Amino acid sequence: MVVVFYLPPNTPQPIRNKFPQKLYGQAVGSWGGKYQYRKVGFLESIPYRKLYRGVILVSDEDIGSLLDFLKEWDTIVEVREIIPHEDDLKVLSID
Repeated sequence: MVVVFYLPPNTPQPIRNKFPQKLYGQAVGSWGGKYQYRKVGFLESIPYRKLYRGVILVSDEDIGSLLDFLKEWDTIVEVREIIPHEDDLKVLSID
């Protein structure tokens, strides 16, 4: 399934900044790079393929949890069924 999503117009900037961090995760460092760690994002818990900004390919099994996450952020979402390419199937671990 292809999921196309974006935040509504006039979404406050702090939310626009925080949303991709929570979705994709973020590498964080402090003290000039002395301490490094990663904030885990939602998509790190499921197999996916990012096709473009706001366009993600996910398996049918994971679509429900992704839509629940996107609903929490009041995103505008469209879902389309597609025929995945061989490379996409490898990334999504589908046979």
